[in-house]
Amino acid sequence: MKGKSIILAGGSGGLGSAAAEAIASRGGIPVVGCRGNRDRADRLARALLAKYGIAAPVVAGDILEAETRQRLIEESRKAGDLYGVVPLVGDPARVPIENATEDDLLGSFKANFAGPVLLARDFAAAVGEGEGAVVFIATMQGIGVFPGSTVYAAPKAALIHTARILAKQWKIRVNVVAPGVNDAGMAQQSIRSGKYDSFIEKKVIPRFGRPEDVARAILFFLEPDNYTTGQVLTVDGGLSLKM
Repeated sequence: MKGKSIILAGGSGGLGSAAAEAIASRGGIPVVGCRGNRDRADRLARALLAKYGIAAPVVAGDILEAETRQRLIEESRKAGDLYGVVPLVGDPARVPIENATEDDLLGSFKANFAGPVLLARDFAAAVGEGEGAVVFIATMQGIGVFPGSTVYAAPKAALIHTARILAKQWKIRVNVVAPGVNDAGMAQQSIRSGKYDSFIEKKVIPRFGRPEDVARAILFFLEPDNYTTGQVLTVDGGLSLKM
């Protein structure tokens, strides 16, 4: 992975920073995308430079905008060999379907499906016939059936199916990581509130997930000699099997 640049859209959060560190530890170059928290992204870039000697570019902007997607690709090309993309953006969309508006549904679709797919499409066009890897981030709710999750889970389920289509259609590898209840990102607030404590108390799962668990799965799919495409790796401690 040394010298290969990997776009991490939404890469400065809990899961993204863990993925960035895993990539940098292997000599890869994370290109950290952020929509609004530029200070956090810059802190991550400084930490990676100090610890690994890797200069990670930072690109601010919304990947729903073509100009932002293009800048991510251009910075990735400048930084190293354009190789991978991991869209870590999304919206928890915690609105029950009974109360959801059209804007709620379309907003979730844009954040959780359209943005990642458009970035992957532009990346694939830039790579062309070359080597490359796309890793989408879905959720266990896109695989298992969890009541109350429609507004969030449906776009993620669409993302999983789209990954299989693109893996068949494109020359590059396309895979999906589906995290469960992880103590980072969107689920962190719920864990802190005690919402998921019963999973531990009833021994449904041995512990909550950590950012490093997801980063390890992302790194697996990014490995240049990986022989896997069109697959979903669920990182949830087995929770979706027991619900």
